[in-house]
Order: sequence, then C-alpha cells, then structure tokens
Amino acid sequence: MSTRGWPLLLRLAVHRDRLPMLLGVGFLTLLSLASAAATPSLYPDRAAAVRAAEALNASPAIVALYGPVLQTDSIGELAMTKMTVLYAVLVAALAVALVRRHTRVEEETGRAELVGASAVGRYAPTLALVVQVLGVALLLGAATALGNTLAGLDATGSVAFGALWAGTGLWAAGVAAVAAQLSASARTCAGWAAGSLGAAFVLRAVGDTGPRWLSWLSPFGWNTQVQAYGETRWWLLAAYPALAVLLGVLAAALRSRRDLGSGVLPARPGPPVASPRLAGAGGLALRLHATTLALWTAAAGALGVLFGMITPGVGDLLDSEAARSVLESLGGALVAAVLSVLSVVLTYFAVVVVVHAAHDEAEGRTELVLATGVSRGRWFLSVAGLALGGTAWLLLVTGCGMWLGYDVAGGPEIGNLVVAAVAWLPATWLVTALAVLSLALGRRVAGLAWVWPAGFVTVSVLADTLRLPGWVGDLSPYAHVPSVPAEPWSWTVSGTLTAGAVVVLALAWWRLRARDIG
Repeated sequence: MSTRGWPLLLRLAVHRDRLPMLLGVGFLTLLSLASAAATPSLYPDRAAAVRAAEALNASPAIVALYGPVLQTDSIGELAMTKMTVLYAVLVAALAVALVRRHTRVEEETGRAELVGASAVGRYAPTLALVVQVLGVALLLGAATALGNTLAGLDATGSVAFGALWAGTGLWAAGVAAVAAQLSASARTCAGWAAGSLGAAFVLRAVGDTGPRWLSWLSPFGWNTQVQAYGETRWWLLAAYPALAVLLGVLAAALRSRRDLGSGVLPARPGPPVASPRLAGAGGLALRLHATTLALWTAAAGALGVLFGMITPGVGDLLDSEAARSVLESLGGALVAAVLSVLSVVLTYFAVVVVVHAAHDEAEGRTELVLATGVSRGRWFLSVAGLALGGTAWLLLVTGCGMWLGYDVAGGPEIGNLVVAAVAWLPATWLVTALAVLSLALGRRVAGLAWVWPAGFVTVSVLADTLRLPGWVGDLSPYAHVPSVPAEPWSWTVSGTLTAGAVVVLALAWWRLRARDIG
C-alpha cells in the first residue's frame, strides 16, 4: 500500500481549505463560548438553574430539539444544552463538507485523476484527507475546551465536551466517506450524507422523548449520554473514533469496487426528451434546485412547527429578571430571537444557489447555456430570482409552521407569526444580493457567499460580547430588523434594506455584464 507524497497533498489541501476551516472552527468555538459565558448569569442561584433544567426536560418539544439535561444540578450541562446536540449538527456538516470536497468533488472535476497520474502513491490522497479531518477535529475540540474553560465552566467537563465535538466530526466524516463511494455525483453525496445525519438526529429525538434505548443507537444520542459536565462517561468517548474507523474501513472496501469517477450505485439516466419547461434559464435553474428546495422547505416547516410548540412554555425556563432581560436584548420575545437565527440559516439556501452557479461557470456549463438563445441577463435573473424567491418562500413556510405549532400548543395571542417571519425578508435579501455580487465579481470570489451570513452573525456577537461601538453591530443587516411581533413592523427599515438589496444587485449586474464568463 503506497502512500508516497501524502505530506505534499496534505499541505495543498490545508492551503486550499484554510479559510473555510478557520472560519468554521472559529464560528463554532465562538458559539460555544458565548453560551458558556452567558448562561450562568441568567439565573440568580443554583435553585433557579435547576428549575430551568427541570422545565426544559418537561417539554417534549424542547427535548426533541436539544436533548434532555440528564444532570439538572450542573450549570455546565444547562449551558451546553443547545451545543450538545443541535449545534453538533454544524460540527458534522463541517466534516461532511471537507470530505465531500476532497473525494467526490475532486473526482468530478478531474483533479483526482490528474493527481493519480503523478508520482504519488495510490493511497496518498486518502491518507492526506484522514490526517486533515483528524487535525480539524482535534483543533475544534481543543479550541472549544479552552473557550468554555475561559468562560468559567469546569475545565474537566470542558475537555470532555471538546472531545465530544471532535468525535462528532470524526464519525460524520466517516458517513461522508461512505456516501462518497456510493454516490455518482457530489450533489448526491451531499444528499445522502445529510439524510444520514438527519436520520441519526430523528432517531435521537424519538429516543429522548420515548424509548430511551433508541438514543443509544444514534451518535447524536451519545452526545447527551456522555454528560460532559456531570458524571462523565469517559468510556463512551471512545465510541466516536471506533465508529469512524468502521465507517472508514467500509468506505475503503467500497472504493475498491468502483471505477474512478463513478459510484457503487450508478446514476439513474434521465428521460430521453427534455421537458419544455427547461427551454428557459429560469426553468432550468428551478429544475436543478427542485430537490434542494423541497428538502429545505420540509426542514423549514418542521423547525417552524417545533419552535412554535416550544414558545408557549418558555416562561417556565425564564423565572429570573436577568433571564428576561437577556431575552429582551435578543429581540424582545422568543419568537423574534428564534426567527433571527432561522433567517440566517435560511439565507444559506441562496448561498447554495449562488455557489452552484459559480461551479457551473467553472466547469463550462454556463457557457453552454449562453451559447443557446439564453441571454446573459436572463441567466443572471434566473440565478438571482431563484435565490431571492427561495429565501422568501422558506421564510413564509417557517412563519406558517410557527403559527401552526404555536396554535397546537395553545399559546396566548402574541401577534401574526407569519408577518413576524416575513419581517426578516429584506435583511436576507440584502445578504443574498451580496452573495450574488460575489458571483458577479468572478467565480473565484464566489466562495465569499458562504462568509456573508456567518460573518454578519459573528460581527453582532462580537459587538455585544466585547461591548464594541454601536456602529459595529449595525454593520449587520439582521441587526436592523424590528423584533416583530414584540415590536411593530417598520416600513422604513424594510424599505431601506430592500433598496440596499436592489442597489447591490444592480452593481452585480453591471459587473457581470462587463466581465468574461468562465
């Protein structure tokens, strides 16, 4: 088994991925640190924190989303409630993105074949990827442990929590490696990996709210069972790398059964004759993203219903004036605070559309489209229109889901939740326009589209945490949205943000019209 040349490939991979790796690790570490620093100040004494943990465990909807607090007298367990399971999904997503990029994407672009034809060993790319993923997982675990310790949580528990997150990244990387061997395209690989993570999350949710033994069948369930800040099950942390090794062995066995560029499961051929709807750029764009939009719609609706059901019982969790004050600073109401997060997440649908357009340009597909009767302007409108319209649709679905869940839970009248969701639309449109501008500046700059939403969130968090001048936090479009329904709709803010989006889109079109495609 030859691995000659793997250090060189590792240096190349780290150089190419340095920005997304550092941003991903930094963002996740910051989220954990913020939660660790803020939670203890919400409760005046230990008894109030215990009551909050018990109230959380009494809500099946909250337990399904975050998992239970197994040791209610531990402030660390309470502080890391969201981080343990829900935000661990982001850790898994980072690992999946890295593995997909260096397996299936490399094969699709032909770079894997080019590297294989050079003077490197057959297994050098695989070893380089394993070392890279392991390094990112360890870096994330160490940074998280250090951040939580500096925030005031127990040092030993912080080490266990960091190991928990590192382990989550490792087994998720194994899932992505298997998906890369089974699938015949990068998009299918991402879909199967996401489906596997979703199935593990649902299995954990069912186990946490029903038969507890089901939680032990899901790695996300292990996150709760470790009890990092309680009676830590150190032995359970060994299960993460063990599962990762098993999945890696399975991926290696599947790799030996397929040709480079293909998948173990062949791609299904399309119909012999294309639909008339594909004659235009808009229909083609919608067809390319139909499955993605459907999955995002289902996720947005489910999250809306779930958060809507949680909202009426949140008063039981906030029985101190300090907690109410923090909630007020986040948006005046739980609905506004939840929508402030969901609006950022849903903006990434637009990012997916824009980045896909950049990939089409890099691989020559955009030139093929423009060689037909499709003008450059119609192609631009198809990309921008789907990105803007998709985010609007997803926010509408989220609002309807929240209204339905809130009504089912029997919550008191607090205002129109659909309008509350739509209030975030101008801000998401402005961020979407910036993503489109990144594409217009050039396909090599289009990767900045991933940075805009997370970057604005990071600016807001740092401005609040470090008490920076107000104008720093105001750099984020999301910071200007009124906390509907706790506050009235502001036509001035909505109009200003929408006008800003129009100006940025006009600038994007001016730049795209002047540059070469490809």
